[in-house]
Amino acid sequence: MSRITHISHRFLAIILLISTLSCAQNNPESTPNTSSPKDDSPKPAKHTFSNPQDWPKFLGPNSNATSQELGILTEWPREGPPLLWSRPIGESYGAPVISKGRLVLFHRIGDHEVIECVDALNGSRVHWQHGYPTDYVDRYGYNGGPRSSPTIDGDRVYTFGAQGVLTCLDFETGKLLWQRQVNEEFEVPPGFFGVGSAPVIEDDLILLNLGGPDGAGVVALDKSSGKTVWTASDDEASYSTPIVATVRGERLAIFHTADGLLVLEAKRGKIRYRYPFRSRIRESAIAATPILIDDTVFLSATYKIGAVALQLAPDGLKEVWKDPEAMQNHWAISVFKDGYLYGMDGRHESGANFRCIDFATGKVIWSTRAKIGRASFIMADGHLIALGERGHLVLIEVSPERYIEKERVQILNYPAWTPPVLAQGRLYLRNERQLICLDLRNEPSP
Repeated sequence: MSRITHISHRFLAIILLISTLSCAQNNPESTPNTSSPKDDSPKPAKHTFSNPQDWPKFLGPNSNATSQELGILTEWPREGPPLLWSRPIGESYGAPVISKGRLVLFHRIGDHEVIECVDALNGSRVHWQHGYPTDYVDRYGYNGGPRSSPTIDGDRVYTFGAQGVLTCLDFETGKLLWQRQVNEEFEVPPGFFGVGSAPVIEDDLILLNLGGPDGAGVVALDKSSGKTVWTASDDEASYSTPIVATVRGERLAIFHTADGLLVLEAKRGKIRYRYPFRSRIRESAIAATPILIDDTVFLSATYKIGAVALQLAPDGLKEVWKDPEAMQNHWAISVFKDGYLYGMDGRHESGANFRCIDFATGKVIWSTRAKIGRASFIMADGHLIALGERGHLVLIEVSPERYIEKERVQILNYPAWTPPVLAQGRLYLRNERQLICLDLRNEPSP
């Protein structure tokens, strides 16, 4: 394991320059919305913003792209929700995470992967920064920054870099607590796009979708020390972040690896269920996180795979339904509400559809092009907040009856492939160069 290298004076100067460029009055790099004029006069609030939450890990507090916040802004002025701040950022595809008024961003600046903690309210005050060298080059021409999101767990922050460097920092100070080059140690074969799965905390363990040989497909480490606790399976790694849930009183770790469904006892790593579910196309990728509703797991992928619903029954795994055409999630997870799944279907922008399917049967209820390409979604207050890959921010009312688009604004430039983040009524969006914060709190007029 290599010793952590101190940040050079030149590197420190670069990251300080980026920090000073941040300003609450900056305009986002988007072009103005050219849709028809709207009435910008104040409108009575349907209900005031309430139930604020943090967003400390990938896909939110419950790992399902769903927020419990209420009273979000559902009628926007012509230019979109109010801009609170904007700042330039380094290369990455990972979403920021937020806890206790602080935002942690994992990005690449020059030849360093940088973990940076800033004030979530203004984006300009830097609490701390920590970096280490990287020479990662994407073989398909995408950027060389981290792919995964950080994870905040109490007083610690964990990151998993593009080359498999796992880092643990003190959340308050940014002090390095431990670091392991796990991909190197476990001799993990290089994937197509680097490491894309976020570290998941379960009790005193860190769970990794690793893809190592000799029984190190998934790995659990002690979160305090970084020491290996257990390893299991020979599954290849995917880019999907696992989830942990209680099923019939038992804590289970649920992975969608490159080979399919893998369910283990979270504490011991004993394999409980397996289900092969991968494309026959060798150069394929799985990125969407599994969805668990009661005791049924939903998996979805493109590359002619489709979707499947699998019951984790006491007497074994049971296939509820399987359909290669029902829903093909690429990198964005579908979201669940009242018996239905809403998500993007399709691998390519030109053929992407937004659709609603019945969770129990896989039946397609409705499907539409929506004109947002491949989008990422989160759900809050009965609405889907969608960020299209070309930077369109779209508000969609959740309904199994039909597609109901309520608001749309051009907010960022292409490519915008990172899911939105909602914390304390503030919406955080990013592309490859810029992070912006919008105010989604629906407050009554004075």
